[in-house]
Amino acid sequence: MGNKQEELALLLAEEEFDLVGLMETWREDAYDWAVDIEDHRLYSKDRVGKKGLMELLFHLHIKKAFLSLSILLILCADSIQALTARLPTLVFHEKTWSQNSVQISQSTELTIEECCERGNEWATKNRRCSSLPFLSESRECSIAQEQCCHSKLNEEYCLEGISAANLHGECDLEEEKNSTCEAESFKKCCFCCLLGHSAQLEGKSCDSNLKIGQQCRNIFSDCCAKGQGSTDMSVSDDVPKKNQVDISKEEVDQEDPYLHDGCRGAGPCSQQCRDTGASFICSCFVGYQLQSDGVTCDDVNECITGAHNCGIGQTCINTLGSFRCQRDTSCGTGYELTDESLCKDIDECETGTHNCPPDFICQNTPGSFRCRPKLQCMNGFIQDALGNCIDINECLSTNMPCPVGQICINTDGSYTCQRITPNCGRGYHLNEDGMRCVDIDECSSSSQPCGEGHVCINAPGSYRCDCKSGYSFDAISRTCVDINECRRYPGRLCAHKCENTPGSYYCTCTMGFKLSIDSRSCEDLNECESNPCSQECANVYGSYQCYCRRGYQLSDIDGITCEDIDECALPTGGHICSYRCVNVPVSFQCPCPSTGYRLAPNARNCQDIDECAAETHNCSFNETCFNIQGGFHCLSLQCPENYRKSGDTYRLEKTDTIRCIKSCRPNDVNCVLDPVHTISHTVISLPTFREFTRPEEIIFLRAITPAYPANQADIIFDITEGNLRDSFDIIKRYMDGMTVGVVRQVKPIVGPFHAILKLEMNYVMGGVVSHRNIVNVHIFVSEYWF
Repeated sequence: MGNKQEELALLLAEEEFDLVGLMETWREDAYDWAVDIEDHRLYSKDRVGKKGLMELLFHLHIKKAFLSLSILLILCADSIQALTARLPTLVFHEKTWSQNSVQISQSTELTIEECCERGNEWATKNRRCSSLPFLSESRECSIAQEQCCHSKLNEEYCLEGISAANLHGECDLEEEKNSTCEAESFKKCCFCCLLGHSAQLEGKSCDSNLKIGQQCRNIFSDCCAKGQGSTDMSVSDDVPKKNQVDISKEEVDQEDPYLHDGCRGAGPCSQQCRDTGASFICSCFVGYQLQSDGVTCDDVNECITGAHNCGIGQTCINTLGSFRCQRDTSCGTGYELTDESLCKDIDECETGTHNCPPDFICQNTPGSFRCRPKLQCMNGFIQDALGNCIDINECLSTNMPCPVGQICINTDGSYTCQRITPNCGRGYHLNEDGMRCVDIDECSSSSQPCGEGHVCINAPGSYRCDCKSGYSFDAISRTCVDINECRRYPGRLCAHKCENTPGSYYCTCTMGFKLSIDSRSCEDLNECESNPCSQECANVYGSYQCYCRRGYQLSDIDGITCEDIDECALPTGGHICSYRCVNVPVSFQCPCPSTGYRLAPNARNCQDIDECAAETHNCSFNETCFNIQGGFHCLSLQCPENYRKSGDTYRLEKTDTIRCIKSCRPNDVNCVLDPVHTISHTVISLPTFREFTRPEEIIFLRAITPAYPANQADIIFDITEGNLRDSFDIIKRYMDGMTVGVVRQVKPIVGPFHAILKLEMNYVMGGVVSHRNIVNVHIFVSEYWF
C-alpha cells in the first residue's frame, strides 16, 4: 500500500491528473464549487466565507495509473474570499486499494470519548486540525473529533501566548501562522496576560472588573499576581490536581452550556472553576493554595515557605499572591533604589532638586552636584549653551527697534536705524511704514469716479469704468442703460413669472408654488407644513385640501375648519338609539331610562332588566314577582274556593302564568255542576307601539281539542271584562291541527297602562256549554317603545 501511495503522490507531483467529479458534504448549507485544472486552485462559483469547518470530498482520476482516489480534505474557512488548495500537497490517509478504485476503509464503531481523544492526539502530534484521519461513518464522531482537536489546539496556542507574554512581553507570531484559526487563541491569551502585567506595574488591583470573559479574567489575574511568574498556567485540565476539588452539579445552578470552562463568574469557587461534565473543579491562581473546604483559596506566604528568590542584603516581604524583595540598607544621600534593588545616582540638575543661584550653572557629580558661576556678558550680547557671549541681532526681534519709515541695521553689540524715502509716481503712495510705494485704489474712495450703472475696475496706478452686469452701453447717450432680461428672453429665464430690476431680474411663482434653489424653477409648496387645516391636510399640486377625521365634517364657510357632526340631528338620528340620542364630540351616546333598563352590548339599544330573575325585587313571601318592561310587579294571586293551584304552573317568554284547577269537596253538587274547570292568571308586558298599522297578536290560547271536530265540542273564545275602549279582540284560528284563540291589540295604547282582560274558552256541545276555562290576563304597557 505504501508503494501505491508513493506512486500516486509522484503522479500528482508531475501534475498528471484530470478532475472527473466533485461532491461536497457540509455542516449547514451547500454551495457550488469548481476546480481550475490548469491553475490547480479550488474556488467558489457563488460565495465563499462560511464560518466553521467544511468537508469537501474530491474524486480525482489519475491518467497513468487509471485509478480513482477519494481524498478527504478539511479546510478552515473564516471569512475568506477564496480557498487555495494545491492538489499535489494533499495528504493521503489509510485506504483499501483495488485495481480500479480506492475506497475509505471501514472501522469499528468508536465511542464519542474515543473520537474526542483521537482529535486531541492529532492536535498534539500534528499541530493542526486539517486532514483529520477518517474514524467512522458516524456524524457525531466526526464532530467530536474535529471540535476536540480544535479545542486542544486552542489550549496549546493559549499556553504559548501566556508564555510569550511572560518571557518576551510581545504577542508576535510567525507570519505564516498569523492566518491560522488558532492564532486568535494565541493572541487573545497573550494580550490578556500583558494586561495583567500592566496592571501590576501600575500598582492596580489584580481583581479585574473588565468585561473580558472568564478565561481572559483568570489569565489577567494570574499574570498580574505573579508578575513575570510561571508560564505553566493550565487553560483546561482533565484530571483534578492537588489543589482542586470536585463539586457535584446538583449543588450549583446549571450554567450556560456554551460557556467555556462550564462556570460563570467562577461558580461556587472563590477563584477558578471548571466544569468537567459530571462535576465542578475548583482551583487557585499561582501564589494561592486550595483550603480544606475545597472552595476557598488562601495566599501562600513564600517568605515562610522559602519559595522566594531574594538575594543577600534583601528582605522578603509577602504580598497577596506573590512577594517582593526589599533592600536591607539604604543607598545613601544622592542615590535611589531601582526596581532591581540597585543604587542609582540621582541627577539633581535634571530633576531640578539643586539649589544653585540664577548666576550659576548646575553640574551633576556621582552622589551630588556642583554650582559653576556663569560668564557675565556686556549689553548687546547673550550667553549661548556653551557659556560663550554672542551678539544679539536686535533687528530680528519681534518688537521692531526702529520707527516707521526707517530700516534697522545690526551692529556688533548694537544696531542703527536709517530712513528710506522712495519717490512714488502718479497713482501710488507710500505705505504705512514709509518703506515702499503701493497702488492707490481709486475705486474704493467715496468719490465714486464712475457714474451710475458703471463699475469701477482698479488697475496698477490707474482705473477704468465699465458697465455693470445687467447694463449695456448706449452709444448715443454715452451711458450705461439697464437691460430688461425678462423682455429680451421671454419664457426662458423663469418657470412662472419674471420681474425686471435695475441691472438684473428675479423670478416669482404663482400661488401654491415656491421658488427652487436655482432661483428660476418653481416647485410645489407643501402648504400642509404650516398646518392651515384644523385637523387633516392633504397636499396637492399647487394647492392643498383639508379633510376631517371620523365624526367631523368640513365647514362650508371657510373650508378648513372641522365641525363636530351632530349624529342625533341627522334625518336618521331618531333611529340611532332606542331611547334617546345625546351628541358628544366625535360621536354620540345612547342613554337608557334611569331604572329598569341597561344598555345593550351594541351601545344603542336598551335591554329590560329582569328584576325577578336577578332577585332585586321587593315582593313579599306571599306575593309573586312578575317582570314587566322597565320594572316588575308584585301580585298576590290566590285560587278561589273549590280551586287548587296546579303543580304545572309555568312561566313562558313574555308571560308568567298561574293555573287553578277545580277541586270539589265530596257531595258538593253546586261545585260539580259549575262549568268553570280552570282559572288561570297570566301577566304580559307590552311596549308602546310607535306605529300601529295592523293588529298585534299578543296571546295564544291553545285548546286540547283538534281542529274541525266531527263529534267533539266546539270552542268559543270571548273577552268578558277589562277591554278598555275595545283595544283588544280575540279570534279563533286553526294552527298545526289544533284550535287556537288569538288575542290581538287592535288599537294603539300609550303607556304606562295596566288592564286585566278576562278571557273565556267555552266548550259547546249541542248548543250547551259543557265546561269553561277562564284566563285573567294582566297587561302592562310600558311608556317606551322598546
